[in-house]
Amino acid sequence: MTEIKATNVHWHNGQITKEDRERLNKHKGFCLWYTGLSGSGKSSIAVKVEEKLFEKGIRTYILDGDNIRHGLNKNLGFSHEDRTENIRRIGEVSKLFADAGIVVGTAFISPYRKDRDNVRELLGTENFVEIYIKAELETCEERDPKGLYKKARAGEIKDFTGISAPYEEPPNPELVVNTTEETDIDKNANKVIEYLEGKGYLNIKG
Repeated sequence: MTEIKATNVHWHNGQITKEDRERLNKHKGFCLWYTGLSGSGKSSIAVKVEEKLFEKGIRTYILDGDNIRHGLNKNLGFSHEDRTENIRRIGEVSKLFADAGIVVGTAFISPYRKDRDNVRELLGTENFVEIYIKAELETCEERDPKGLYKKARAGEIKDFTGISAPYEEPPNPELVVNTTEETDIDKNANKVIEYLEGKGYLNIKG
């Protein structure tokens, strides 16, 4: 884990707790961590799940990989070190969202198992739902919505996950959604909702 460089800094606790915010929101705060190859469908499913949660009266927000790199992580590239720092920062932001009693969805390739495990440890397993959006590399290349695989195959993009950089599959994710087998976004989003309902994540808190 990254050490604090600043000195003489101390954590300040407020009077309102996570449990207080959950009672106000009438639902739990936690993180939905979508991981998978580029083109697997992470962002599309995350957006549809957010829509369904919103319709249920649940406060939710999405942190999307490309969007975050336009601001918070605009100074990071795609080297192993920068990818690790990218995920570390998102983990810290996700922890704040969860502490605020919000359901935060994070759609990031997050290719390295250790980085994802670090975020799980940071948030606590009870606040971290790892969702592996699984798709065969061939499927993702056929979709190639941003034309990135074509550029990677041509050598125009370095350190591209699945081509010139590795992707480490989650060994024990909370949920696997296979978008090679099922391409319907609504049905795949429903799988996420059904999982959350079945595990009690969406229970209204009194």
